[in-house]
Order: sequence, then C-alpha cells, then structure tokens
Amino acid sequence: MPLFPRKPKYTIVKIAKKREIPGDLWTRCEECNELIYNKKLEENLRVCPKCNFHFTLGAHERVNLLLDEGSFKEMDMAMESLDPITFEGPKTYKEKLEKDQDITNLKEAVITGEGRINGKMIVLGVTDSRFIMGSMGSVVGEKLTRAIEHSAQTEYPLVIVSGSGGGARMYEGMFSLMQMAKTASALSRHDKAGCLFISILTNPTMAGIMASFASLGDIIIAEPKALIGFTGPRVIEQTIRQKLPPGFQKSEFLLSHGLIDMITHRKNLKDTLIKILSYF
Repeated sequence: MPLFPRKPKYTIVKIAKKREIPGDLWTRCEECNELIYNKKLEENLRVCPKCNFHFTLGAHERVNLLLDEGSFKEMDMAMESLDPITFEGPKTYKEKLEKDQDITNLKEAVITGEGRINGKMIVLGVTDSRFIMGSMGSVVGEKLTRAIEHSAQTEYPLVIVSGSGGGARMYEGMFSLMQMAKTASALSRHDKAGCLFISILTNPTMAGIMASFASLGDIIIAEPKALIGFTGPRVIEQTIRQKLPPGFQKSEFLLSHGLIDMITHRKNLKDTLIKILSYF
C-alpha cells in the first residue's frame, strides 16, 4: 500500500435536487403548444399571446367580461335538472350533475339574467362548456326560453354567448331534443315582437345548440378560430369518405361562406357590442 495515495483524477460534485415547477403556474396552448405563464394568460383574457388561440372562459368570467361591474342580476338561480329517464351508465346522470356542480360551482350549464353594457340594459344568457360540455337539457332550455321571453316583454336586447360541444343532452332523451324547438319557437315570437338578438359563438359551439338558438341571431359574432358546426369534422370525413377543406368549421371559414357576420377578438367584444347596441 503506497504511503501517499494518489488523488483521484475526477472531482466529486454534489448535485442539487432538481426543483419541480408547480403545475399550476403554466398552461400549454392547445393550438401552438407554447407554454404560457398563467398570470400572463389571465391578464390577456385567456388568449394565447403567441398564436391568438382563445381558451375557454367560464360563464361568470363571461359575465364579468361583458357587463358593467355589479350590474348583473341573475334569473332562475335555483333551477336544477331532474333525472327524467333514470339514466344509468358507468356513472348515473345524478352523479355527473353533482360532479360538475362541484367543479364549476354552477347549478346548470347556463346562467341567465339582466345587466348593463355601458349603461344600456340587456338580457344575457351564457352557456358553460365545463358543465357536461355545455349541453342543453330541460333546465338549460327552460332558462334560455324564460330569458328570451323576458327580453321580449321588457324590450331589452338579448345577447346569448354559446359554448357547447355537447348539443342536446342525451341523459334526458327526448326531453332534451324538445328544447331545440322550444328555444327556436321563443325566438320566433321574440323576432315578431321586433326585439334584437345578438348571438355570440365561442369554441366550441356544436350540435343541438348550433342547430337551434345559436344560429338564429339577428347578428352572429364569433371568436377567432372557434369550432362551429353540427357534427364534428372527423365524423363528417368518416361518413362521406372525403377530405374536408382546410379550416373547415372554424369561424374564419364560416365567415367567408356567410354563416356568421363578424369575428371579434375577445378583448374587443364588449366595445363591439356597445357599438352594435348604439345602432339600435
């Protein structure tokens, strides 16, 4: 054994434990895959600063975005869905309702009421895609119909913000399909009364929602890059066995084909409504 041992040719370095980044600080954009700091995303009204993708907003966030502060008075707050056909699957309908009520802090997939935009009274309805994909069951149809009728009675302009990928709610069977005709009939009477209806389409607005009240606005506004249609593009391609045009069912494609009247960035939406309401 040598008297003076040789020093090793390598250096022992202590590696610090890697700090984990909390998951609630960043959001990945669904469109461009960019990581966005959540605080920056909220400051930008939940719009991606790189590609302009509009993330989903909850119903109350929509109300705060559009209406004058403190002016909103909600209608039919206590109305909740029943289970008319006793639906059972991996989860019962009642279990799904309770789960989404806890997640969203909403009783149902729509809130309705009246409030002011720049001091002008309107009737507002907002569907929330976080609640069973914003689908329309008996309560959603009833609340929207009451809002439409309230608009006709008061002669306040009607604004409905739609965000639904679920259409008619299958858990209620024929009861949900009836709501399409019910809301459309109410809007027909609303039109005959000479009242204004502005429909705002967000990502996604699909199926029974789009096939009923959402497509019946006197003026139809959409957010950029919103998916809008009846059946999704993948199902259509599989059915007709043809490749669809680029951007099919996005708001830009639908504007160029005359289905909607304008596309408005979220940050400009309230100003656009103020301008439209001033014309009427």
